[in-house]
Amino acid sequence: MADALRNAIKRGEYPPGSALPSQPDLARQYNLNQTSINRAIALLRAEGLVRVEHGRGAFVQEIPTVKRTRRIPREDQAGSSFAEEMRKAGLDPRTELADLDTVPAPADVAEHLHISAGEPAVRRTRHMFASGRPVQLAISYLPAEIAGGQDIALPDTGPTGLYQRLAARGYPVVRFAEQIEARPPRPDEATFLGLTEAQHVLEVTRIAYAKDDLPVETVINVFPSQQWRLSYEWAAE
Repeated sequence: MADALRNAIKRGEYPPGSALPSQPDLARQYNLNQTSINRAIALLRAEGLVRVEHGRGAFVQEIPTVKRTRRIPREDQAGSSFAEEMRKAGLDPRTELADLDTVPAPADVAEHLHISAGEPAVRRTRHMFASGRPVQLAISYLPAEIAGGQDIALPDTGPTGLYQRLAARGYPVVRFAEQIEARPPRPDEATFLGLTEAQHVLEVTRIAYAKDDLPVETVINVFPSQQWRLSYEWAAE
């Protein structure tokens, strides 16, 4: 039954936001017991295809798969923006600055930035929404000495604007590196992104370098894995 419903969703028989048939109707249609129906719906929920509302039933997720494209060499300094990616998918983008603070750099962040763990870093947390639904977390860190203070992040701006401000401080970004990891969501991530314990996220960590291989920023992007497709393109040597 899960295969049949999955294929029906992909064919558009159940469009985004629509309700699936009730569990009694599905039981009669597929001649299955309640336990089997519950397992099939749980599987579709774990895949991110449906959400379940208590007392109302199962509904097809409204957010389609979004393609995140990176080209090597890059056509510009920041690549395609979050807003551009959302609009291409027919969604309305919105970004909120959730937190801005100067904090001791965690060990993994310090390693990326070539500083000692505990050294001060400007941390910026941004929440991204598509047509009102949360779809991405982005937490960036800049060495406090390079950032010159939290004002570098104000007013809130995307990567391009931030890199322009770094360039004005004498740190023009010349290259990027990315690391990608699939993992279970942390509790705060699951709460914000509306994920179940069975779903995973993609963690894409980007490091921006100035000349002489000096790291000036690292940003940790967290995406629901079922909603995003990562695409990389580069020229043949």
